[in-house]
Amino acid sequence: MKARNQYLHALITERGGYHLQNRKRRTEILDEYCRVTGQNRKWAIQKITSGSYVKTMRVEKGEEKRTRSSKYNGDVIVHLIRLWDIFDRPCGQRMVAQIRTELDRLCRFGEILISSEMADKLKTCISSAEIDRSLASHKEKEHVRAKYQRAKIHPLLYQKIPVRISADQDRKTVGNIQIDLVEHCGQKAEGEYIYTLSTTDLATNWWQGGAVLTKGMRGIVRMLDAVRGAYPFHWKDIHSDNDSAFINGHLYRYTQGSGLEFTRSRPYEKNDNCLVEQKNGRVVRRQIGYRRHDTLREQTILNELYGLLGLYQNFFQPVMKLKEKERIGSKIKRTLDTPQTPYQLVMKSLTITRGDKAALKDRYESLNPALLKRQIDEKRDELYRAWKAKKQQTLKVESLEELTPVSVRFLIDSTEAVSVR
Repeated sequence: MKARNQYLHALITERGGYHLQNRKRRTEILDEYCRVTGQNRKWAIQKITSGSYVKTMRVEKGEEKRTRSSKYNGDVIVHLIRLWDIFDRPCGQRMVAQIRTELDRLCRFGEILISSEMADKLKTCISSAEIDRSLASHKEKEHVRAKYQRAKIHPLLYQKIPVRISADQDRKTVGNIQIDLVEHCGQKAEGEYIYTLSTTDLATNWWQGGAVLTKGMRGIVRMLDAVRGAYPFHWKDIHSDNDSAFINGHLYRYTQGSGLEFTRSRPYEKNDNCLVEQKNGRVVRRQIGYRRHDTLREQTILNELYGLLGLYQNFFQPVMKLKEKERIGSKIKRTLDTPQTPYQLVMKSLTITRGDKAALKDRYESLNPALLKRQIDEKRDELYRAWKAKKQQTLKVESLEELTPVSVRFLIDSTEAVSVR
């Protein structure tokens, strides 16, 4: 760092000052410094503006760096560490208030063994900044220890599956598929519940989905085979997020055996999987909602519903693909293509054979969109009735569990009396 500051000082001095130059010269200075040192451009601007790089130059010329001496010894720091752990590791400002109100209580319970003089010093004299300075070394040790103790999930497998961002994904070749899971857990994520395996093609926006109970690998692979069979073309690549349901040895071997290329998104970057995320909201959440589904009956209804939704979305719901994107100042101008259904985009593809296109056209001619919409609404109503019946049954069971033995005996006697009558 000192060498970088020396180079920056020499560069600015040689060019006759930074702030005295015009915009073009300042840009040249920044470009040269960032290219040589590899530092961030904004950080370099901040260093030049604040003049922080000059301070190290003064220290090297013989001036002693002033340091603030602490009036608290190691015993106080030991007690501060203990208090920091007891109060769940707060910041210095919150910890000052906790020490002033709770230190006497902890001494009374024997949690902190401290002299009255040191207790008074902690309660009245110590500041939040002094607490942060005193605990800085201990926090750094805790951070390093947590970093090396953190469990890593199959890092070698992550290295085998390459990362592909949204801009690098092929949106013109048919067969590049994005996959994702949609949870149907309601307001509680406990227990087993149904997931929707949502898939979409980048080039044609063709969508297919299926319902699986839990994220077990056997169910995921079986549903992947079923969804692949519903597509009118062959898959070439599958792209997923970093969910453990996808990033595992089973699915990796499945893609290797099926001749599929397997890529993944960057962690916590949903834009790398943007098309299937859009379908999750546009198709799955809009039709299914956010209720909890966790029974085999609901899974069967969902799979029947997704079969109808696939036909309705792919043959009769047009999509507008992004043609180009241009940044103009602070705004982004997007140019969209004319609305076309995924079926129309498939029929325009040059990689689909004539036989497959003829079969797809016959299927399109046999479909009635109004009938499909009525069937979809009927399946949604059936799914709601199944959910409502399950909900009522759950409420009955919970109410029976709350009954006392006396009330249960009363119900049994009343039932027997009615049967006798």
